[in-house]
Amino acid sequence: MSLAGSGAVAIWHDIAAEGRDAFYQWHGREHMPERVAIPGFLRGRRYVAIDRTDGVAEFFNLYETASTAVLTGDGYLDRLNHPTPWTVATVRHFRNVARSLCEVAASAGEGQGGLIATFRYALRDGCADTHRHRVVSQVVPQTAQLAGIAGCHLLVADEAASAIETAEKKAREGRNAIPPWVVLVEGWGDGSRFGEWCERFAAGPAFAEAAAPPEVAVYRLQNLREARDPG
Repeated sequence: MSLAGSGAVAIWHDIAAEGRDAFYQWHGREHMPERVAIPGFLRGRRYVAIDRTDGVAEFFNLYETASTAVLTGDGYLDRLNHPTPWTVATVRHFRNVARSLCEVAASAGEGQGGLIATFRYALRDGCADTHRHRVVSQVVPQTAQLAGIAGCHLLVADEAASAIETAEKKAREGRNAIPPWVVLVEGWGDGSRFGEWCERFAAGPAFAEAAAPPEVAVYRLQNLREARDPG
């Protein structure tokens, strides 16, 4: 099973210790239900890092949308510009935020894994077309067929859309980074073996055009919400 649509919101962040309990309550009981209620939002997932060495963000959130148009549409922007009081109180505890509004350039797989690895990176100048074609036509479908792998996906950020200032963004502390290219690999096996595979994958030919080695993090699923069938 591939990702649910052709758009995605990818968010990485930490949480200040004093806001941790409030974050879990808010995210599970208000934020994720609110997001998947937006027209065109299909599924939301929250993951927590397995290993936090080397500055890995503790949480990764993935929202799948029917199209990239949803990401700049009135429904989503209205929520971002009119955050609830609970949202404003909670996002103040966010730290080290990275957030990209993305096109799903390629997606392949047989299901969803309880593990996910994120590979964030930028490209050398002039390599975008070559890299995109190679990853779409070779890396994603081939990786999705490997033992222990549930799926592989390429996300390409719309950096201008990701940089739009909204009321919710202003309520957070500090500016957020915008990872321009993201490969996601989902695993359905042992965490330790998957983590070892991810390190080898990051050092391999998949990222030959990258300006620097990708930032790698491995997460396990904590929560999943799907949009309700309107019928």
